[in-house]
Amino acid sequence: MSDAMIIPGGWKQLKIGDCSSVKRGASPRPIQDPKWWGGEVGWVRISDVTASSKYLIRTRDYLSKKGVRHSVEIKTGEVILSICATIGRAIITTEPVCIHDGFVWFDELDEGIEREYFYYYLSSKESELASSRQTGTQGNLNTDIVSKVDLIFPKSKPEQTKIAEVLSTVDQAIELTKAVIAKQQRIKNGLTQDILTRGIDENGNLRSEKTHKFKDSLLGRIPEEWDIEPFGYACERVSVGIATSTTKYYREDGVPLLRNQNILHGKFDLRDLLYISAEFDLINKSKRLKPGDLIMMRTGYPGRTAVAPDFIQGWQTFTTLISTPKKSRYLSDFLCLQINSSIGRGQILTLQGGGAQQNLNVGWVINMKVLKPSIEEQKRMIAVLTETEKSLTANVSLLNKFCLLKTALMQDLLTGKKRVTPLLNDTEVMNG
Repeated sequence: MSDAMIIPGGWKQLKIGDCSSVKRGASPRPIQDPKWWGGEVGWVRISDVTASSKYLIRTRDYLSKKGVRHSVEIKTGEVILSICATIGRAIITTEPVCIHDGFVWFDELDEGIEREYFYYYLSSKESELASSRQTGTQGNLNTDIVSKVDLIFPKSKPEQTKIAEVLSTVDQAIELTKAVIAKQQRIKNGLTQDILTRGIDENGNLRSEKTHKFKDSLLGRIPEEWDIEPFGYACERVSVGIATSTTKYYREDGVPLLRNQNILHGKFDLRDLLYISAEFDLINKSKRLKPGDLIMMRTGYPGRTAVAPDFIQGWQTFTTLISTPKKSRYLSDFLCLQINSSIGRGQILTLQGGGAQQNLNVGWVINMKVLKPSIEEQKRMIAVLTETEKSLTANVSLLNKFCLLKTALMQDLLTGKKRVTPLLNDTEVMNG
């Protein structure tokens, strides 16, 4: 499976099947029979692995004693590998569990191989394993394919341990940053909900019914100063982007064409942009984007909206809704915030009659109700959320850096291109 590589001095290369017995799990049948379930031994599903990181902490299902006898039980501290669905995902068990036939494990792993090193090595091969699947409908791996994977490792177990320690330190930073991001996202979601129901007064504080007047509305309790009006009243235009076939007008270079996959909640993913000819753009000049336009998905995730930044001036979109807010009455960012919130999403589902796959149309969207605080209050609301978003964005950027660092370290440390021997003391090297 691997290209020829230079093996560093003091390292060894084997096939995985030469240093362990690769064995597949098993499932009790018929799987829905209740006698297999309700015990104390976890039964690992692919979803349990994808929901975890390095260690398998918990499983959703548990087998009875009879169920265990008809599956394959794995002891604590073993490495297992998924061979179907999400292929090539490795994980370390933290308690005895059973695996089904969508996993393999490595019985009698060579005593010269440290399991945490082995885990990281398998993790580095996930893409390679995924591309080595058998041909066919399921496209799974099997024990033979896994057995033939090359494994290179330092003969010194202390060196293996040190490599695993370095990578584990980066993993810890990644998990900590993910936890911070998740917490910040929860705070942002809660703050957004508060801002869209209570607003921010002249003193920069969230309103409270104890100190401010509120009123009932079609969108629930809102500050007395606010109004509610149809989305169509809030915009100068609500129209559809290019809706005719564009394939024959694609060019290597030209006018950028935004599609559904480029639209995220409140922002854009500009990878995989397509371009259309200048002539076709001219035919559709009335559909050109202007800074501040709201670009809304009609299909896929109907209602998902982002605001066109300045550099998108003159671009085109394919079958999206394009709305131009009345600048004297609304900030584009504030309308976008509403549409992407539960207030907007709930109305869109209602307008569609609960049919998530139905295309949004202009007639529906212009009747959607929107909140209308004063422009000055809208500015205050967006300013507060922008500060929250800055911190969140900074941590997402930090997470990306940690992930890139881990990838680079795995490429260097797990191949011996860079050695950790300077981090080992003389005694460890000699004992290894």
